[in-house]
Amino acid sequence: MTSLLPRSTTASTRPSRDSGTDAGHRRPLVLLATLGGVAAAASPLLICLAVGVIGWFVTDAGAHGTPRDGLRTGALGWLMAHGSGIHVEHVAITAVPLGLTLLCAWAVWRIGHRVGDSVSGHGPDADRIADGERDWTVPVATAFFTIGYVATAIVTARLASSPDTAPSTARVVLWAILLCLLLGGPAIAIGSGRAAIWTSFLPMSLRAGASTALRILGAYLLVSTVMFVAALAVDFGSAANVLSQLHADAGDATLLIGLMSVVVPNAVAFSGSYLLGPGFAVGAQTLVSPAVVVLGPLPMFPMLAALPDAGSSAWTPYLMALPPLTAAVAAARTQRRLPTLRWEEGALRGCVGGVVAGLLFACLAGLSGGAVGPGRMRDVGPLAFDVLVHAITAFGIGGLLGGLAMTWWQRRAARLSAAETA
Repeated sequence: MTSLLPRSTTASTRPSRDSGTDAGHRRPLVLLATLGGVAAAASPLLICLAVGVIGWFVTDAGAHGTPRDGLRTGALGWLMAHGSGIHVEHVAITAVPLGLTLLCAWAVWRIGHRVGDSVSGHGPDADRIADGERDWTVPVATAFFTIGYVATAIVTARLASSPDTAPSTARVVLWAILLCLLLGGPAIAIGSGRAAIWTSFLPMSLRAGASTALRILGAYLLVSTVMFVAALAVDFGSAANVLSQLHADAGDATLLIGLMSVVVPNAVAFSGSYLLGPGFAVGAQTLVSPAVVVLGPLPMFPMLAALPDAGSSAWTPYLMALPPLTAAVAAARTQRRLPTLRWEEGALRGCVGGVVAGLLFACLAGLSGGAVGPGRMRDVGPLAFDVLVHAITAFGIGGLLGGLAMTWWQRRAARLSAAETA
């Protein structure tokens, strides 16, 4: 019956997604999706290559090595962003520079969104999809987008690897597939308009729970970032002193600052793990947590000035109240936008959203660590399993309390409104 009704003004402004008459939204799907995957991989890769060449030049004016070495270094950095790991003088470096990974993820999201918009005219329109007709536009586009990305990753790994560095091509392929499926696929679905159609069939409680999880995770990452910046600002003098002790010239200092910038997301994950209670290690047999700080010899890296002093403190355990408080506020703000007057609905949204946010943060914490050097520096990173348990508990309880509090407030507002109307 809906097909017999005249199209609305809103629908007429997007003829490509309803009728497929706009050639700009019916471009060759297979070719465009494959090229989109190649572009998503190549755009951050080109940035890394350029930075590698610049780094080669500013280090003693290019006296060491050749431009090809700078290109190889940039390519290895791109591969490390995909979890490849490398070997430096027979020492495995497995830590992932999450700053570069976020750059790659952003490229996948943006280009995937544009690919989705360009192929949105393929397949059935919204009415036919609502009537149950199958639509393979997004799965096919995602598959070829992944093929293009993975092919670029394999070629890069083949050209940049050497027996000395030995990056793992299998891990690069796995990370590339996950990036394309977890980010590229949803971006294509959103860009093509399919996501709005599909989500309209989902229950409101499920959509609200997902929104709550994302809001809690985003709010907690913001709090963790603020805590890291504050800790580094307090001991900024120590960081500057470390930089001066390295006797680095302008070029070396620039490279060091650039290296620190790509591991800032790792530091944010460390900070979040600290606030949750389990903390993290900065070497074998070390622990940095609100309850106790056990440190040993540390490398001369300016960012490590943000670490607290060794020993215990009387007030730092109170910082563990921040995660549940953040989850409660985020859950309440989400429910304010998606209101409900049912107690069980508010509790379920907040609790499930908090648990999912805890799982997501634990995954991020697990990815942020790894080996960064020989000996004791092979054990650096959050205590992933303990972070998982604490994150689920803190965010789940906080989300539950935030959901119940906002439900009480909305029920009270509804009663007052009904009384005024009567």
